[in-house]
Amino acid sequence: MSAKYGENCETNGCSSIASSSSSSSSSTSKTPFLIGVGGGTASGKSTVCSKIMEKLGEDCIDDNKRRVVCISQDSFYKELSDEEKLAANKGCYNFDHPNALENELMLAVFKNILNGKVVQLPVWEYKTHSRKVDEFITVYPADVVLFEGILAFYFPEITDLFHMKLFVDTDPDTRLARRVIRDVQERGRDLEVVLNQYTKFVKPAFEEFCQPTKKHADVIIPRGADNEGK
Repeated sequence: MSAKYGENCETNGCSSIASSSSSSSSSTSKTPFLIGVGGGTASGKSTVCSKIMEKLGEDCIDDNKRRVVCISQDSFYKELSDEEKLAANKGCYNFDHPNALENELMLAVFKNILNGKVVQLPVWEYKTHSRKVDEFITVYPADVVLFEGILAFYFPEITDLFHMKLFVDTDPDTRLARRVIRDVQERGRDLEVVLNQYTKFVKPAFEEFCQPTKKHADVIIPRGADNEGK
């Protein structure tokens, strides 16, 4: 790969958020409108982002023509050593801790995005716990940029860049049920490993690192994308 990653190369639901974003995207300013979307694991952050893009008519447009783009925090997981990968396969690596993320890369990416540059992001492979080789996501200049992740509002220098901050607040039991189904069916994980990881890492990390960031949110969305509003 020739270029380094990140370099140049309570509410009525998603409808009201989309309306606000649409107004911002029609501005004559060239600086994109950054929206952070935080919340616990499997709370519906990605679905909320998809709903916003759908409301704005951006869900069926080519990537390089979109006015609204979405970035996942998962793209910024640090590369793991062989030993860490073995631990991850056993559910013994904490992906929910701030140290699991390359926050300097995140900051560099957002600064380039704010400057209207094209950036390239790593692609995280969940089954192998590693970045895909010679594969990346290209993010083109857009009017609105959505960033979703459990620790979207944890790093102050990144949180300060967001023009709007949304927190998806979903019942813990619902989140656990969704995570189990996702990890077992989509990521090929063993049920015992999923539950052990949730108990040992995910739940404590949510309580220590994610839930406290709810106070930074401009808008709290109960029930995630299920909160459509009228």
